[in-house]
Amino acid sequence: MDDQVQEDVTSMPLDKMAAAYIRIRDARDELKRKYEAEDEGLKEQLSVLDGHILEVCKEMNADSVRTKHGTIIRSVKSRYWTNDWDSMYSFIDEHNAFGLLEKRLHQTNMKIFLEENPDVLPAGLNVENSYTVVVRRSKEN
Repeated sequence: MDDQVQEDVTSMPLDKMAAAYIRIRDARDELKRKYEAEDEGLKEQLSVLDGHILEVCKEMNADSVRTKHGTIIRSVKSRYWTNDWDSMYSFIDEHNAFGLLEKRLHQTNMKIFLEENPDVLPAGLNVENSYTVVVRRSKEN
């Protein structure tokens, strides 16, 4: 940890805390940029290998191939989506298939709904509020 942050933060002036915060955030951003750049290169290499491996498996008509370095498994991955939500909602309602939907709330829409309807609270709704900190860089730096 940074030497300035190591000292007792309870006695550190806010100005020093802000400076340390920005320095640490910048270091994390730089580390993330480096990681993402290197990771992108590795992803591209894996993508090339994936393509070749899939082609070989297709030619062999094999879903599994054992090698001395590991077993290659070819499988089908399916993704589903809709471009017509009104029809999908009707379909789900008609077939009582609510399990087709993910169980999560849209955070922004829920917040807006509660602000617009302060007297309406769904049963079982949990709310967690917490303070957060934002430190903006001064224009001088």
